[in-house]
Amino acid sequence: MVGGGPAGLTFARVLHRHGHPVTVLERDPGPEARPPGGTLDLQEGLGQRALDKAGLLPEFRALSRPEGQAMRILDPDGTVLRDWRPRPDDRANPEIDRGQLRDLLLDTLDVQWGRGVTHVVPGARDGVLVHFADGRQEALDLVIGADGAWSRVRPAVSSVAPHYTGVTYVETSLDDVDTRHPDLARLVGDGSMAVYGVNRALVAQRNSGGHVKVYAQFRAPLDWHADLDLTDAEAVRSSLLALFDGWAAPVLDLLRHGSAFVHRPLYVLPVSHTWTHVSGVTLLGDAAHLMPPLGAGANLAMLEGAELAESLATGPGDPDETVRAFEGQMWARAGRWAKMTTAGLERLVSPDPTAALALFDQVQPS
Repeated sequence: MVGGGPAGLTFARVLHRHGHPVTVLERDPGPEARPPGGTLDLQEGLGQRALDKAGLLPEFRALSRPEGQAMRILDPDGTVLRDWRPRPDDRANPEIDRGQLRDLLLDTLDVQWGRGVTHVVPGARDGVLVHFADGRQEALDLVIGADGAWSRVRPAVSSVAPHYTGVTYVETSLDDVDTRHPDLARLVGDGSMAVYGVNRALVAQRNSGGHVKVYAQFRAPLDWHADLDLTDAEAVRSSLLALFDGWAAPVLDLLRHGSAFVHRPLYVLPVSHTWTHVSGVTLLGDAAHLMPPLGAGANLAMLEGAELAESLATGPGDPDETVRAFEGQMWARAGRWAKMTTAGLERLVSPDPTAALALFDQVQPS
């Protein structure tokens, strides 16, 4: 398994649960090498189902935040347009921090940290030849690429590369928000808050421990920052405040008090991305079907990892045929979600801000 994200760790955990050894190759030098990212909503039929297969559903429920499902939508002038809150017993899509989920999945697994893969070559005499960044090579029977958007395994099965969507996110964050910024804590609420304008949006999402992630989202050329030093936080802040000029002061305070800024242009793979089956190599998650980050990617990746591991551990017959059958099922399901998330991004960062509100009304339970 190449990649220690949700897909790779779920695959390894399920296989381990069935008594089969598996090694996870991860390029990061350790689990704390970089920030794990924001919060995830794990859906009942996807991510939670995967955790059930991994035997971790009770532990997930103890850590997750059902109240994090709450969603508030504001007009740029600060008017509250929607304020949806889940019922106390609603566990359809509870939130969990990525770091908490990672630690939950990591327990008892064999992860080889600091083992960056540069490329893999199928069809070698002894299996699939894996080339590492340190110059070493190793032949393996089955290589599963769960190494994200810029997968080093993908070229072994597909020449397709991700393309820019035209939408960029700039991420910032607020710490200890309930104490340091109580007004903003109330503005965001227990879950997420979003404001939609013309071709731009501002979204804030509560994580555990008083931490809030903020995402400025806008349509722009990939080189929109050509005259901007992205390492200069104050320059980025000023640029974003100018982009959202005229929006309500409390909304803009989410940017004014942001502690750092990270540039995240959104890339995707084609909606119908597939490949001709290659013996000994396959892909999961973003490596296989990178799509807009609208709540589906990690859920699909985890379920794929769980399903493939379960099929390999319990299914009769040739493992290569098991992988081939899995790929067909994965492509069909991922294609449906890719269409939905691509259409969703078009409506959420749109010339018509009412499109986002209509989408919310369409998908949000009453």
